[in-house]
Amino acid sequence: MATIFKRGGKGKRGGRYYISYFDHKGKRQSRSSRTTDKATAERIAAKLEADAALRRDGVVDPELDAICDQSRRSVESHVKDYEAKMRAANLASQHISTTIAYIRTICKDRKFEKVADITSDGVHQYAGSLKDQGRSTRTIQAYLTAIKGFTKWLAAQYKLPRDPLASVKKPNPKADRRRERRMLLPAEWQWVRATLAEGAERYEMPAEERMLLYAVAIQTGLRSSELRSLTRGRLFLDGNEPFITCKAGSTKNRQDARQYIQPALAALLREHIATKAPQASVFGMPPRSDVAGMFRADVADARLAWLKAAKQDSEEHLRRVESDFLGEKNHEGEFLDFHSLRHTCGAWLAMTGAHPKAVQSVMRHSTITLTMDTYGHLFPGQDAATVARLPNMLASEPIALRATGTDGAAALRLPLENGDVNQGSVQKSAAHAQQSGRVLVPDDATGCDDGRAAPGNGTSPNPLRVAGLCDSVRDNAKRRARESNPQRLAPHLISHLEITPSHVLQ
Repeated sequence: MATIFKRGGKGKRGGRYYISYFDHKGKRQSRSSRTTDKATAERIAAKLEADAALRRDGVVDPELDAICDQSRRSVESHVKDYEAKMRAANLASQHISTTIAYIRTICKDRKFEKVADITSDGVHQYAGSLKDQGRSTRTIQAYLTAIKGFTKWLAAQYKLPRDPLASVKKPNPKADRRRERRMLLPAEWQWVRATLAEGAERYEMPAEERMLLYAVAIQTGLRSSELRSLTRGRLFLDGNEPFITCKAGSTKNRQDARQYIQPALAALLREHIATKAPQASVFGMPPRSDVAGMFRADVADARLAWLKAAKQDSEEHLRRVESDFLGEKNHEGEFLDFHSLRHTCGAWLAMTGAHPKAVQSVMRHSTITLTMDTYGHLFPGQDAATVARLPNMLASEPIALRATGTDGAAALRLPLENGDVNQGSVQKSAAHAQQSGRVLVPDDATGCDDGRAAPGNGTSPNPLRVAGLCDSVRDNAKRRARESNPQRLAPHLISHLEITPSHVLQ
């Protein structure tokens, strides 16, 4: 039975009554009645006991009751829990801060004080206001992604009975893409490299070090923050296949990355880090806000050098002035920034004809869809090669069968070369196969051929031996297996990235 009392003893007057009772789980609970009237406190105590009895008897679902209690909590209290969950998942701090800011902005604008107040209509109205302000579709998608992730987590953690934003659809960011990055052309890279060879210090970073930074970014596809985290101990440059590793805590997908580089670049990096301590940073990069400006300034210097090289030829100089070569933006409105170097890595790999799955592995994309959406238009000859196969399939029956390897002549060609059957039986069987559409066995073939030489043939057949489980594997087979690793593809594909001194393209 519930009891009521005042804290501080019987002599205390004017204080609130407290109630002690057993809940539906049989656990003693104590709570304030928030009243100084004894009769009112007794009625509240009786109600608490009655509610506990209903839950204990199954008349009221305690889980739904707990969800209702959670839904009446303030949005801010749940946002703090959501932020703690993302930090526990080791997500990037910038992503966490941006997501939380988006959630708070929407809830403040729509006056969502409790999580039960969040509605799809209110979120749709906020998205419409962003569109009226001229915000891009990509920005609207970012806001909706943040708030939808929050409500989905609330429903999964039984803080809401259902996800109120399950019906909210995010817009396609490609429909209104305001800023599109472009790759650095191979010829443009040659001019940037040559200009840096005679360049001066910028943002307290020597020109030679900047050239190494850009080359590593193009060959590995590492992002600015990932390059900033590199230390000497993460570079493995002495083997036949040099590579760079990036710890999971510094990568976007929170997984360890191993990126292979060319031996020529490895030699220059080895010289660059020769006097550095194992935990020292490989590159002395400027603050994050200045990295893009540093790269654009180097590209601008390269364009000035390119224009100056044609100053003696007025027509050529005018053509170069009107060109977007080495321009911050090209004729399609695409722009250059430091992240364009990562885009350059994927684009150059695609242009060399690398398999899409290999490009996905080097770029560390989560899905092949992301790789194809970004670089699919650059893979050479994919569509043309596929359509070129159609004539064989659309031709007459024998040619179509031969294209699939199921025609009679193809099946009987090998026994003919080995002398197992005579010419007449081959022609007869091939004709029969073409008429019936099936591959037939020659009339004189036996079911248990022991592999001996046929009469009249001085050479014996050379059947393939079946290897045993303990037989040794040829060295070249091991080498081919190693070379099939798609991660090792990048340093051998891009001939444009050789950074040994060469003449500048005129």
